[in-house]
Amino acid sequence: MATNYRPVANIPFLGKVLERVVAGQPQALLDETDYLDPFQSGFRPGYSTESALVALYDDLCRETDKGSTSLLVLLDLSAAFDTIDHGILLDRLAGLGVGGTALQWFRSYLNGRFQKVVLGDHVSTSWQLCHGVPQGSILSPLLFNIYMKPLGEVIRRCGLRNHQYSDDTQLYLSFSTNPGEAVAVLNRCLAEVREWMRANKLKLNPDKTEVLLVGGSGFGEGGFDLVLNGATLPLRDKVRSLGVLLDPELSLEAQVTAVARNAFLQLWLINQLRPYLEYDCLATVTHALVTSRLDFCNALYVGVPLKTVRTLQLVQNRAARLLTGTGRYAHMTPVLRQLHWLPIEARAQVKVLIMAYKALNGLGPGYLNERLRPYMPDRPLRSAGESLLREPSMKEIRRVSTRRRAFSAVAPNLWNSIPKEVRLAPSLLVFRRQVKTFLFKHHFNC
Repeated sequence: MATNYRPVANIPFLGKVLERVVAGQPQALLDETDYLDPFQSGFRPGYSTESALVALYDDLCRETDKGSTSLLVLLDLSAAFDTIDHGILLDRLAGLGVGGTALQWFRSYLNGRFQKVVLGDHVSTSWQLCHGVPQGSILSPLLFNIYMKPLGEVIRRCGLRNHQYSDDTQLYLSFSTNPGEAVAVLNRCLAEVREWMRANKLKLNPDKTEVLLVGGSGFGEGGFDLVLNGATLPLRDKVRSLGVLLDPELSLEAQVTAVARNAFLQLWLINQLRPYLEYDCLATVTHALVTSRLDFCNALYVGVPLKTVRTLQLVQNRAARLLTGTGRYAHMTPVLRQLHWLPIEARAQVKVLIMAYKALNGLGPGYLNERLRPYMPDRPLRSAGESLLREPSMKEIRRVSTRRRAFSAVAPNLWNSIPKEVRLAPSLLVFRRQVKTFLFKHHFNC
C-alpha cells in the first residue's frame, strides 16, 4: 500500500500562462502593502535560502559571542501545500483587499479540482479536492505565503525570533542563565504554534522536527525537554536547515565534509565521461554538478578555519585538473588563473559582497539591510562621502572568530576594503563584474 497519495497537478501550458499573467497583480499588491511576513524568504524576489541562513547564522554567532546559548527548533509540516483550507485562504485574500470579480476568480481557481489514482491499467474513481493548492503551479507559492503570514506573528509574540522559507520554519531563543525558563517559554510557544496550525488545518510532524543547542557547553544536555504534540523533541548533534548542516559549535565541518564527499563522487562520474565529451561540454557538466555544490550557500564559508576551506579547495583543484589535464603534483595557482576561477575563499567573499550590495540598494531582504549601517563620522571628514559601512566595535563583538564569520561584521569589513568606484556601481550586473575583477587581481597579483 502506498503511504502518500499526494496529487500531482496536471496543469496545461495555457493554464500556466494565465497564472503567470494573474500572479503579477497580487504580487504588486503584496509589495505595495508590505503584507508578507518580513522573515518569510520563500518564493519572493531578492530573497533566498541563503539570505535566510546568513541571517540565522549571524544571529546565532552574535549570541554566542555574548556568551549566550541558543535553542534552535526546525519545524516540519506534513503535506503543507495539500492541507490548505480554501475558505481560510479566501478570507486572507479578502483581508488583503482582494474582492469582487477578482475574489470570485480565485474561488473558481481553487474549487472544482479532482484527483484519481492510476496503477497500470486500473484507474480509481475521481475524488474532489476540497483542500490544498495545486503543486507545480505559478500561483500556489504566492497563495501559500499569504496563508502562512500570521505564523511569524504568533512566534514573535512569544518572544522568539524566526525565519521561514515556504513551509520550513526556524524559531530560536537565546538565553545566558536559567535554561529551565527558556525551555518553558519555548514549550509555550510550541503549544501556541500547534494550536495555530490546528486552527488553520495544518499538521506538524514531531518525528521530523529537530532541535539544536548552540553554544551550550556550560549547561550540558539535561533538562532541555521540549514537547510537541505530546512527543519529546531530542537534541541533535547536527541538523539540516534549508540544505545546510549546522552543528552546536557552528563550525560547518559536517556541511563541508558532506559537500566535498558528494562533489568528489560527481568528479569521479564526470571523469568516466571525459573521453566522450568536448571541452565545452565537459566544462558545462563540471559547473553544473560540482561548482554549483561548492557555491551553494558559500556566504557561510567566509572566515571558516583554513583546514575547513582546504577541504573545499581540494575539490576545486581536482575539478581544474580534470578540465585541463594537469598532473597531480602541479602547482594549481597558475591553473586556476588560466581558467579564471577564483579560489574558494574569494568566491565566498564575492557572495557576501553581492548580498551586501543587494541589501543596501533595496534588492535584498530587509532583515539583511538592518544589519548594515552607513559609516557616519562624528565630524566632517572626506570619508563621509565614500559610501562606507560602520564596522562593529570591540565592545559589540568581542571574539575574533565572530568578527570573521558573522555577516554583520564581515560584510562591512569586506565592503570597506573594495574601491569606491566598485561600491558605487550603478547596477548589480556592473558591481558583480567589477568586484570579481578586483578580487581576481588581488588574489593572483595581476
